[in-house]
Amino acid sequence: MQLRALACWPRRWHITFMLSEFRPTAPLPAPPDAFNMARYVLTHAADLGDKTALSVVTPDGTGETHWTYGQLDRAVRGVAGGLLARGLTPGDTVLLRLGNTVDFPLAFLGAIAAGVVPVPTSSQLTGAEITKMAAMVAPKLIIAGDGIALPSDTDAPVMDADALHALANHPPADFHMGNPDRPGYIVFTSGTSGKARAVVHAHRAIWARQMMWDGWYGLTRDDRLMHAGAFNWTYTLGTGLMDPWSVGATALIPAAGTSSEQLGPLLAREGATIFAAAPGVYRQMLRAPLPALPALRHGLSAGEKLPATTRAQWVAATQTPIHEAYGMSECSTFISGAPNHPAPTGALGYPQPGRHIAVVDDDGQIVPRGTPGIMAVHRSDPGLMLGYLGAEQDTKNRFTGDWFLTGDTVSMAADSAITFEGRSDDIMNAGGFRVSPIEVEAVIALHPGVHEAACAEVAVKDDATVIACFYTPEAGPVAKEVLSAHAHDRLAHYKCPRLFIALDTLPRGANNKLLRAILRARFEAGTLTHL
Repeated sequence: MQLRALACWPRRWHITFMLSEFRPTAPLPAPPDAFNMARYVLTHAADLGDKTALSVVTPDGTGETHWTYGQLDRAVRGVAGGLLARGLTPGDTVLLRLGNTVDFPLAFLGAIAAGVVPVPTSSQLTGAEITKMAAMVAPKLIIAGDGIALPSDTDAPVMDADALHALANHPPADFHMGNPDRPGYIVFTSGTSGKARAVVHAHRAIWARQMMWDGWYGLTRDDRLMHAGAFNWTYTLGTGLMDPWSVGATALIPAAGTSSEQLGPLLAREGATIFAAAPGVYRQMLRAPLPALPALRHGLSAGEKLPATTRAQWVAATQTPIHEAYGMSECSTFISGAPNHPAPTGALGYPQPGRHIAVVDDDGQIVPRGTPGIMAVHRSDPGLMLGYLGAEQDTKNRFTGDWFLTGDTVSMAADSAITFEGRSDDIMNAGGFRVSPIEVEAVIALHPGVHEAACAEVAVKDDATVIACFYTPEAGPVAKEVLSAHAHDRLAHYKCPRLFIALDTLPRGANNKLLRAILRARFEAGTLTHL
């Protein structure tokens, strides 16, 4: 039985309170005892079996693949049956080391269908990085694509892509049903400590995504949603695949190797009605003239802040708006603009219907409207994580009372619009990935020519930011190419600094804390004195 939490909600976007709290517009119905996230995603396979669920499209139309809902359901349940036949049991973890192919969602949903807990990871991670992460989740199996780094210190067997394909033809398993609060999948995020943390999400996380259908996408089963991200990115997995399938729409994914310049013609040819991408993709697409897009209603953006100049250029070029969303690894997107309720200029958007969020002070007290405070999500929100795996104290530290603190400073207007005021920590954003400066600094400091390093996300122009490394050398400045190669040997590409700037000293506060914000401000103001 599919949960239809939104069906009874009035199409009402906000209730004005004196304090900065947005409560659900209607109580969430109690979930049933038997639930499976993958079954929920594929609920339309029964009535839309012959409809195209997924098209992997190419610029020249050759080598494309198309999956109906019936084929997708059969393959997912086949993978589930094959995993169980290999001896895995519900609750076991499976590490996914897969590239930008349809193997990724099949393995992800197949594991969940079996009650197994998949752990998707970026294919860019180095061997050293994935070894540390694998130790945290203790996988019973690793599913890996060719040429992707594997953990070096694990007894888990490795299944290659060919073996995964064979599982799709295995006798199908029934969906493993259970409490929607049980672990469903795990994703990794960078924390302020500099260590990757394993975020455990429940099966109910997919239920929370219903709030995006009207609260961000304006999504219906008649839509053709194209997502420009790779299969193995959680933004693509959720917005580009699982959400369209949950409503019975068609998902369109450009094949690996499709350039940004080819996306416009693809949108036109495929009659895409909604387009989703990271801000950098929009910026790259606008470097060349775009074709007419008569079917396109709007674009979606998430992962990092959409520059105002990029938004304005897109609107001028396509005559369609972009609706932006805010979220984090610990909770699905919960603030957004939407077709029937666009975000005011300068604001992130509105709380999605059904969310329970607030702006609080350091003590967890809700502040008055218009007063800056910390963005917080109530622990009852179905999209909120179960916790950090093996780090109970870290989980507790993110809560003040019943409020999960995001670390972002915002304000809530009288109409509930949320405006971003700044981060309460130094976490950087690299193309939609959250990156801890401490992790990058620790790697750079291993170079013998570097005495100390500090990293920050800096603006290099109005619509682009990069990770910069400010460092004090042991003798003289180290060549950028040398430091870049050093970083790439030890870090995923998206974590590696683009700029390396040698300084006499790094600014510190009274407690000897690195003042990365000062470095960022001085760089952007052009007042740094380089060696």
